[in-house]
Amino acid sequence: MRDRITPGEIRKDAVQGTVEAAASTVGQVTSIVTTAVKDIAGALGGFATEVYEIRGSTRRAAADTDDD
Repeated sequence: MRDRITPGEIRKDAVQGTVEAAASTVGQVTSIVTTAVKDIAGALGGFATEVYEIRGSTRRAAADTDDD
């Protein structure tokens, strides 16, 4: 004798599989976005540091030129 799966059980399994797949996908996308935001923040911070250093160098060079 074979166990028979009801249409309701089939629908429940399909919905469960869909929800599990969606949750996994959301987790993956969230991880990707979080990493991207972190990388962008790091790049912008590095750029700001470079600009600050260039500005400081420019001021020192201008001060040295004025002294001459």
